[in-house]
Amino acid sequence: MITSLQTVMAGSLELDGGAMFGVVPKSVWERKYPPQPDSNRCRWAMRCLLIRTDDGRNILVDTGIGDKDDAKFREHFQPSLPLELALHLPAGPNFPTESPGETAATNPILWAEEITDVFFTHLHFDHVGGASYLDERGQTQLRFPNATHWVCDAQWRWARDPNPREAASFLPRNLDPLQDSGRLKFLPAERDDFTWLPGIQLRTVYGHTEAMQLLLLDLPDGQRLAYGADLIPSSAHMSVPWVMAYDVRPLRTLAEKERLLTEAVDGDWTLLFEHDFHLAGGKLRRDERGRIRLGDSFTEFRLGT
Repeated sequence: MITSLQTVMAGSLELDGGAMFGVVPKSVWERKYPPQPDSNRCRWAMRCLLIRTDDGRNILVDTGIGDKDDAKFREHFQPSLPLELALHLPAGPNFPTESPGETAATNPILWAEEITDVFFTHLHFDHVGGASYLDERGQTQLRFPNATHWVCDAQWRWARDPNPREAASFLPRNLDPLQDSGRLKFLPAERDDFTWLPGIQLRTVYGHTEAMQLLLLDLPDGQRLAYGADLIPSSAHMSVPWVMAYDVRPLRTLAEKERLLTEAVDGDWTLLFEHDFHLAGGKLRRDERGRIRLGDSFTEFRLGT
């Protein structure tokens, strides 16, 4: 069972606001999630989870963008504060040691060698890139050398033979090291929610990409948490029709969002946002018109030691 859980910032990046909010007009979405003053791009968190279990597992959920990418890539996405800094690991050469509004953890959480499992919700570059790095010889190495790396088998097949729409998000430099490592294992794309480990259920969804897997977490204090990954990436995406232009099946996203939000508000779950730069998550409520809205919110989450 889960003994502790905390959010871990793997940095942030800039993405086009229009891409993140799809058909929603800028004049509408910018009131909820303002863009950077000099561009149409917004800053988005890469908020991972660190889960510890009573059988000694240290599970990292997603890994951020990493630091293997070239200057052109970094100029476009403006990544900051990589996962190494949040975990007090050696920082790569492509990042500053600190960024305005962001700091590394005050104390080390775990060393890379102590991570036993890395779970990927899906394989887009901002979720999987931090799983590997370039050593001093320019060779790619696993960042968490003792960890088993987990991903849905259907998502892996999709990423290895990508459609033109998603090809720029499934980068061989991120996936090849996993394939060659001998430390990659696959999870099934079950029709219904299923238990991966005690206290950790997985839900496979198909709107954003093929077979992304969400985590439904039962904590020792009785809370249930839903880690929404890219189904509900931020508090600004709470409205069901606010769907990203990146999604390959937007109508499927609508149904998957409505199901998760309804279950969360009716069951008093806590919802965690992977990409909201300002909020880590919160409880949900219904307003006077019955619409699901964000209630009490928080900027980080930690339970246990």
